[in-house]
Amino acid sequence: MSVIVITGGSRGIGASAAIQCARRGMGVILTWNSQPDAAGTVVRRIEAEGGKAVALQLDVGATESFGGFRDTVQRSLQSTWGRQTLAGLVNNAGYGLFNPIDSVTPAQFDGLMNVHLKGPFFLTQALLPLLEEGASIVNLTSATTRVATAGVAPYAAFKGGLEVLTRYMAKEFGERRIRANAVSPGAIRTELGGGLTDAFEALLASQTALGRVGEPDDVGRVIATLLSADSGWINAQTVEVAGGYFI
Repeated sequence: MSVIVITGGSRGIGASAAIQCARRGMGVILTWNSQPDAAGTVVRRIEAEGGKAVALQLDVGATESFGGFRDTVQRSLQSTWGRQTLAGLVNNAGYGLFNPIDSVTPAQFDGLMNVHLKGPFFLTQALLPLLEEGASIVNLTSATTRVATAGVAPYAAFKGGLEVLTRYMAKEFGERRIRANAVSPGAIRTELGGGLTDAFEALLASQTALGRVGEPDDVGRVIATLLSADSGWINAQTVEVAGGYFI
């Protein structure tokens, strides 16, 4: 059984991706930062459907913890699956912040950068020795890198940086046949940034060709597909999963 790591897997898109991957026969190591109960619920749901999953604590903004996290992943691989390598990594963990440029503080800027760009960079670096030949990396970015939305400039800027980093990962890891792609969600009904009000959801739906906002499973299924052999010739791409947002 191939095993993958999904950061921020306790809720939203990460939880959906974990469940969708397990349904495709993958073992899942999902991480949580502040919601162990929610992570446990995802693990139990996967196990109830016949899959295997482990939930580990990780603060993606704390790069100094990544060496210890790698060691914990290695132990979990051996004890739960009898394996020593990973088949995939999904850099999904994140949070939203709505603040216009003229009021963003350095602390807010640094916090977003640490989680959305620095964290994925160094976590991938830390787990790279565990990624097997032919593994797949999926980085979660955002449609805000294409459609400018007032109030999310730092978030969108770091997601744009992650899109560029994705292409460099594909370039540098190609000798090991490791693929790297980005998934760029549009408006999704999750708790990110405090969730969507009814009025805002209606506005976003009116700006989307398919006439609604997305659900976590709309994105989770795409992530699972990119991790699978069916997407073995897709590399260095950003796939927008947004139902036709602002086209």
